[in-house]
Amino acid sequence: MKISTKGRYALRVLVDLAENGKDKNVSIREIAERQRISDKYLEGIVARLSAAGYVKSVRGKYGGYRLVKDPKEYTVYDILRAAEDSIALVACLEDEVNQCPRSKTCATLPLWEHMQAQFKEYMKGVTLQDVLDKKFDM
Repeated sequence: MKISTKGRYALRVLVDLAENGKDKNVSIREIAERQRISDKYLEGIVARLSAAGYVKSVRGKYGGYRLVKDPKEYTVYDILRAAEDSIALVACLEDEVNQCPRSKTCATLPLWEHMQAQFKEYMKGVTLQDVLDKKFDM
């Protein structure tokens, strides 16, 4: 699996909000400048994060975005699921029910399923706070 810029930037946006938005709303322009990402591209990412309930928008002179929850309540898995179209390791695992006509006889499917489950569990165990603290258990 290759995590796209949407997923990587979504994580960076939430880290930025956690670091800079504790007592104030943060504008997309501020995030874009600090992260060196196009503000137009960030708008789409923030829209996904907002739809997932991870950030809230405040309009007006002092408007912007802020986290809805504490950083330790966000997992990397949830963030990537909100931002990415798919976080499957291989195409045959993208759907809830495997659509591959070879799934019943595929010798490698159990390996991919096992790796997918391990990756998912690992991502569920890493929080936004862990990313902020650079604390990763292996």
